[in-house]
Amino acid sequence: MNTLATKSYLKLPIFSLLMLCVLLLNSCAETPDKFFGVAVLNTNIVTDFATPRLAKHISDTTTEYPDIPSCKKNGDEAVSYLGNKILYMEKVVKDIKGLTENSSTKEIIKESLDLYAYVLPVYKNEYMAYAKLCDAKGSKEEKEAMSRKIEDKYAETFETKYISLMEKGKAYADKHNLNVKWD
Repeated sequence: MNTLATKSYLKLPIFSLLMLCVLLLNSCAETPDKFFGVAVLNTNIVTDFATPRLAKHISDTTTEYPDIPSCKKNGDEAVSYLGNKILYMEKVVKDIKGLTENSSTKEIIKESLDLYAYVLPVYKNEYMAYAKLCDAKGSKEEKEAMSRKIEDKYAETFETKYISLMEKGKAYADKHNLNVKWD
């Protein structure tokens, strides 16, 4: 039997296996649409960070209406609301870390993770203290002072980080012809 012919037959399955592995690895990368959704659109959950709107929303979770018995509060609504928001953000961070990094995604992933690294400790500490104050029926003045302190300390840096990420996200969406409406 010809050993040259045998060696050629052995190369064919190895080459086929190698091509299959390359195809499988490429199929593991997410679509541009999915990448954009995870790394950029998920930041919608923090767009109200360090604003009076977020403070009002947290405070409003504790509002009771005397003429509506079904809206009786347990006293932990603000903390519970914020806890759920934090859990969702932590899941998003894990999802971002699982994204495929390449030359067109590396900077977006970095900035998205940086944005969450900036806001998550504030949600866990300052906003959680604010939520506890709301659940404890703290005074309007106390809540306003705490909210203003958070806004004064974090809003400017957050806005810079958020705008930078959105600019990169817009460029990514344009490059990949994603149908995104920016307001």
